[in-house]
Amino acid sequence: MATKQEEQSQNQAGRHQEVGHKSLLQSDALYQYILETSVYPREPECMKELREITAKHPWNIMTTSADEGQFLNMIIKLIGAKKTMEIGVFTGYSLLATALALPEDGKILAMDVNRENYELGLPVIQKAGVAHKIDFREGPALPVLDQLLEDKSNHGGFDFIFVDADKDNYLNYHKRLIDLVKIGGLIGYDNTLWNGSVVAPPDAPLRKYVRYYRDFVLELNKALAADPRIEICQLPVGDGITLCRRIS
Repeated sequence: MATKQEEQSQNQAGRHQEVGHKSLLQSDALYQYILETSVYPREPECMKELREITAKHPWNIMTTSADEGQFLNMIIKLIGAKKTMEIGVFTGYSLLATALALPEDGKILAMDVNRENYELGLPVIQKAGVAHKIDFREGPALPVLDQLLEDKSNHGGFDFIFVDADKDNYLNYHKRLIDLVKIGGLIGYDNTLWNGSVVAPPDAPLRKYVRYYRDFVLELNKALAADPRIEICQLPVGDGITLCRRIS
């Protein structure tokens, strides 16, 4: 028969299969403490609703974690962003966090290959009164970025860009985004610690998709560290996020 302590431990472990659980913290209990003390009490009701809707999606692991959503919301406010971009939307949890942080006339260019997932969260976004800030484009992002770059007026036009999409294209995105973000603006790349696999030995037992994308993440991290056009800060929030501030 399990002791009360063992039952609590099992419950905590089970809770951490919840949507968006990508914490790199070794202690599940510590992560739960962060959520229950600092994140959930301040989480807007609309974001909670969207998080709970997303939890029922079979691909819910793709969503932004609640603590990272809070982080993005704060960053947007700190830098006073008005024009942003998001590549990889899923059901829109991070998109909603951004839209809530932007001023009333703020704009987000949002791109995803799957409109159906976005439309799952859209009623919540509309109810929150921020849908007018979002310009959603369905399809691959690279052609849209190339089209934006053709117009010189778009160069340096974005205050903040968040990328949480196909890891094998992160470097292709970076080559384009560096010209679209303004000097002093930020690009945030999600999943840059990739389930902790970036430090796993070559023969470590990894899930197939984790192993496949790991080399692309490692390549990105190396390239960002060497890019003289940006200052970087890699944080163990969620599954790892690297903030890049364009300086030239």
